[in-house]
Amino acid sequence: MSNAEPQTSAAQGAAKYKEDQGRHARMAAFWTLTLLALFGASFLFERLVRIASMRQAIGADENGQGGLSIPIVRVDVSPAFLVSAVLFLVLFFVVQRYTAKPKVADLLIDTEDELRKVTWPTLDEVINTTIVVVVFVVFLGGFLALADILLGRAVNTILFG
Repeated sequence: MSNAEPQTSAAQGAAKYKEDQGRHARMAAFWTLTLLALFGASFLFERLVRIASMRQAIGADENGQGGLSIPIVRVDVSPAFLVSAVLFLVLFFVVQRYTAKPKVADLLIDTEDELRKVTWPTLDEVINTTIVVVVFVVFLGGFLALADILLGRAVNTILFG
């Protein structure tokens, strides 16, 4: 009996989300992590192809001719490619499972709800504040450059006469 109760509450917890609730935040998190996984797999591939035994296509002769390849995209199926592809698929599955967890989904839904409450600046406000920041940075840079030159001359005069 006690085993049936957690399943019921877990089923109720999974059903409390609406289809569109937190969709943008969950999608952004999923694709960001997926692109990060793709970057990691491609980085690993670039490292693995430096090893001669990992570079050659599976089934290729000693000259590198023939072998297994994916015809449409012209990719040779090498051990480096297989390792990288398997790593990407595993990471893709992990990211998909991770973003579907109730705690993560709650966090992303709450994040999206809070972002909807934000008062975003208008284009004129962005332009005006950008101009103020650029002018201040140029002024501060000029002041620091002038102070550096003057203090450098003063130190040279004190030390070397």
